[in-house]
Amino acid sequence: MTTYKICLLPGDGIGPEIIAEGVKVLDAIGQRFDIEFEYTEELIGGIAIDETGCALPEATLKTAKDSDAVLLAAVGGYKWDTTDPTKPRPEQGLLGIRKELGLYTNLRPVQIFDALSGASTLKPEIIDGVDLMIVRELTGGLYFGARERFYDEAGAGMNGAIGQRAYDTLEYREYEIERIARQAFEAARKRRGRVHSVDKANVLETSRLWREIVHRVHDADYPDIELEDILVDNCAMQLINRPADFDVLVTENMFGDILSDEAAQISGSLGMLASASLGDGTALYEPSHGSAPDIAGQGIANPLAQILSVEMMLRYSFDMQDAADSIRSAIIRVLDEGWRTGDIADASTPKDRIVGTERMGNLIVANL
Repeated sequence: MTTYKICLLPGDGIGPEIIAEGVKVLDAIGQRFDIEFEYTEELIGGIAIDETGCALPEATLKTAKDSDAVLLAAVGGYKWDTTDPTKPRPEQGLLGIRKELGLYTNLRPVQIFDALSGASTLKPEIIDGVDLMIVRELTGGLYFGARERFYDEAGAGMNGAIGQRAYDTLEYREYEIERIARQAFEAARKRRGRVHSVDKANVLETSRLWREIVHRVHDADYPDIELEDILVDNCAMQLINRPADFDVLVTENMFGDILSDEAAQISGSLGMLASASLGDGTALYEPSHGSAPDIAGQGIANPLAQILSVEMMLRYSFDMQDAADSIRSAIIRVLDEGWRTGDIADASTPKDRIVGTERMGNLIVANL
């Protein structure tokens, strides 16, 4: 029997509730396909700050590096919100583990489940046929650049007193752009052969370098792929105006963070969007949504993004395509039968078909 080691990072808020359903699905897959999954649970985010004073403890990082894959749920919450640069924040754990594992590529697929076409805020004719992949550079840009806050006379406030000043550095190196461009073109070759490269080259020097390198890689090695440049503000508009026209979107870190959350609303809920973070080390899989502290502990969170992250884990880390297909098929059947969590229910959903986190997980397992 093949055995895979999984590092579980429940994190904060609804994290422990939804990751339990992901484990439940993995166990069902293990039984069906004669695979054993061994789990080691570690701390990350706010709970790690509370227990260790650090958002990414060394023990967590060691377990992640020693595992075959990492399954993360969510980090953050009101409790740890602060603008004090000297205090730890839960997001530092997420950024840190991506950096330490060398996970420079984030894949975020956006697809429409037919049964949920009515859950989107966009008209059905707009979202018909939407099937796109956002390829986000994950370890460079503003989130990892030099930053500082300090006092100086130039930052004086309205009362004339010495005021605060801050800066964040947006920086990209040639190799960082080249490797993410290759990931996007390779993804497009397996899809519909079209890439939109998102930048702000009319303003930013980093974007001008981005565009230059993306075109160089394309012309040298991927001339069969259709490439189109698009400014990030226009892309944000076109994602709402004509989302079905996009195949692969490749972009830098912050733009990708914003656009992928926007794209999530095309599907009707962030609770339906999974992601894979890939690179040089152990791959990490997580929902694209946050920790939703307002509903934590109520048993009503949507676990489907977590379960779809399990599907991506099976595809990208373990090459278990049949197992991954079976999860997607189970989700489609459950949704086609009318089962919904509250975030994807609408006025036409019968009350007895609106279920909580655990029941939704059980329905997926039953359909496996």
